[in-house]
Amino acid sequence: METTETTRIIDAPAVAAVVAHVGLARLFELAIERVEAVSTAEAAGVVQQKERDGFRFTTPFPGLLEWMSAVRHGSTVSVKAVGYNPHNPAKNALPTILSTVLAFDYDSGHLRTVIDGTFTTALRTGAASAVASRALADPGSRVLGLVGCGAQAVTQLHALSRVFRFDEVLVSDVNPAAENSFASRARMRPGLVRSVPLAELEAQADVICTATSVAPGDGPVIRGERLKPAVHLNCVGSDMPDKTELPRELLDRVTVCPDHHVQASKEGECQRLSADAIGPSISTVLGDPRRYAGLRAERTVYDSTGLAIQDLAMVELFDELAHELGIGSLIRVEANSGDPYDPYAFLPADVTSGFGA
Repeated sequence: METTETTRIIDAPAVAAVVAHVGLARLFELAIERVEAVSTAEAAGVVQQKERDGFRFTTPFPGLLEWMSAVRHGSTVSVKAVGYNPHNPAKNALPTILSTVLAFDYDSGHLRTVIDGTFTTALRTGAASAVASRALADPGSRVLGLVGCGAQAVTQLHALSRVFRFDEVLVSDVNPAAENSFASRARMRPGLVRSVPLAELEAQADVICTATSVAPGDGPVIRGERLKPAVHLNCVGSDMPDKTELPRELLDRVTVCPDHHVQASKEGECQRLSADAIGPSISTVLGDPRRYAGLRAERTVYDSTGLAIQDLAMVELFDELAHELGIGSLIRVEANSGDPYDPYAFLPADVTSGFGA
């Protein structure tokens, strides 16, 4: 029985059990709903997030370890620890992004939930692109282009497929193995995914997602010279200082909508733009869709740096689903049993009985 003394552990097998019960397609739909809702909730002051912080490594390999915190006032505080290590797949046989999310009770500070954040980060990143694309891209978009064919590209495709009916998915990656294996990992209908030269992808795609592990200073990853007049781009890989995916000159010719002005100005495509050259945030667009409907006929960029409030939405979603389905292990993490005024109340009596004698 779940009490305020126990913490629900939603590890990878528990996450898999939740997905099996709900269904992957329905889970993406729920994630899209939650990400969109939390974006508007921030504007209303219902949720709040702190600027993320952490450690940046340069040797022996470049990487990050960051923490991201958010609060839904009156309900939940979430904290995510996330590692970004591009060398992981080749060196450690691990995903580039690994993370864990903690959910605390707002009223008491009790650690309510610990959940794997690796899958939920990919899920919410794809959902965020779907939310932004639905607001900014041509609703009739039929061709998706994916630049970078890693794990993030899979969830980008699956999330976007919930809001668009794509006739074709064009993929390109500097790593032939990742590109050649993408169709299998994407698990879509045969013939939908096609590997093409980057120039062809740029010229034919209505929506483009860049989700690469390009090193800081080594971008851009596309040329941006043959893009369609109303193309929409989701830039997912610019998530640390000096790491960018788009040509600087392209940014001057499009409307750039960041997920968060301050964060994107430090870590996203927006770090190369002056404040007056950055367009409305995606939460602003969502809050006034009529005003910004005209952007669907223009070239737009969603600068996706990843938000703590999105992680808050995911831990809340999985916490609810796991509780409803009775999934996850309940363990006692905190020394909170017995007398709240006695720091030794959780210890066996014989451990403390002779102290001070």
